[in-house]
Amino acid sequence: MIKKLTIALVVVPLCLALFLFWLGYFSSRPPLTIDPATLVGDGSTLNYCDLPELDGSGKKAAEIPKGNTPGCAYSHFPLPILAECTEPLPEGADDIRGLWLGVEGGHVGHVERVEQCGSRVVVTSSGVIHDYGPNSTAGLNTDDTEGSVLFSVGDKEYCMRTSASMIWNTGVLDFHAFGWGPVVVKRYLQHGPEGEQLVWEYADGSTTHMDRICTLPEGQKVPSPRGKRYAFFNSGES
Repeated sequence: MIKKLTIALVVVPLCLALFLFWLGYFSSRPPLTIDPATLVGDGSTLNYCDLPELDGSGKKAAEIPKGNTPGCAYSHFPLPILAECTEPLPEGADDIRGLWLGVEGGHVGHVERVEQCGSRVVVTSSGVIHDYGPNSTAGLNTDDTEGSVLFSVGDKEYCMRTSASMIWNTGVLDFHAFGWGPVVVKRYLQHGPEGEQLVWEYADGSTTHMDRICTLPEGQKVPSPRGKRYAFFNSGES
């Protein structure tokens, strides 16, 4: 009896761990429904201090295809996903749109673009595109990748699949893992003596204060490779 119990205590967690690993790295990726022109375009040339008026004169969020990460990362900083959207923000949502640079805290130098339209929010940074909210091609939750490549098999890279919701909670944008799980990331505006900052509380326990900038720094156009990148059965040198 004790032997069977011991085996069960070992086998069950192992099977669960293997299933989660398969789900995170080998399950089929979501279809890439983002407008191809958005990925091809160069988002580094824009002035992100010149934000569109959300006056309802253009498209609604639900009329625009969902944005997600191509593969494990985009090859260069893409155009905005919601450029044609002018739907007003919902009650309870702060306007955190624009381009932000980490200047203090855990991730100094981090750059991210935040788009909002209606109840939709898109965060583009470090090779990944997280898009939450009503759209014309997929579900509400973000459904893409974390961007950090753990390993490659041949020429194919494998990075962890992710899913989350972005819900406003009294001025704080909460990221819920899987859409229903715990809050793993927070973003909110903070007003201080030196002006307005976007505060980013990340899943690694860090807090980063970010200043608004108008143009993408030169070194951010092409994302830096991320992850351990263990190579298996690669053709050529690794």
